[in-house]
Amino acid sequence: MEKIFKGPAIFLDRSDINTDEIIPAKYLTEVTKDALKPYMLEDLKLDGFDPKGEALKNARVVVSRQNFGCGSSREHAPWVFEVNDVHTIIAEGYARIFRQNMFNGGMLAIELPKSDIDLLFELAKSGQVTIDVDVDGQKIKACSAGQEKMFNFEISEFDKALVKAGGWVEFADERY
Repeated sequence: MEKIFKGPAIFLDRSDINTDEIIPAKYLTEVTKDALKPYMLEDLKLDGFDPKGEALKNARVVVSRQNFGCGSSREHAPWVFEVNDVHTIIAEGYARIFRQNMFNGGMLAIELPKSDIDLLFELAKSGQVTIDVDVDGQKIKACSAGQEKMFNFEISEFDKALVKAGGWVEFADERY
């Protein structure tokens, strides 16, 4: 079954969003991924951002700035996105371990240059943005209020295989 990477985006206009802001450390004792669900981005302080708002509940894509997922190397940060059906993060750059944990979980961590990220933020001023990712073609289509922007991205063949399989465990099950 082909995984679909499409949906409404939420825009977090800040660099250095860390794993404690993505999922506060006090929830790391939870024993299931589902138990993390209500706490996604609970501690993120950003003008106009409501961690309990409808925009975040409906988001399937997060667009942000540089060094997303910095801080501790905990897997809980990607997990909280996974259980909230956020399948794609698009940013200028990532903390290395966070980025790989996204791919290991079958999710996309797409890096775009600052100029492309700026264009996405500009498009968001028109209203709700929907993003459609073609993993094989390595293309992103972003649409808002009748406007459409296209972007190309790079992803290694290995990371693409992880995403298409649904994550590391599924990838290994298919091959070993």
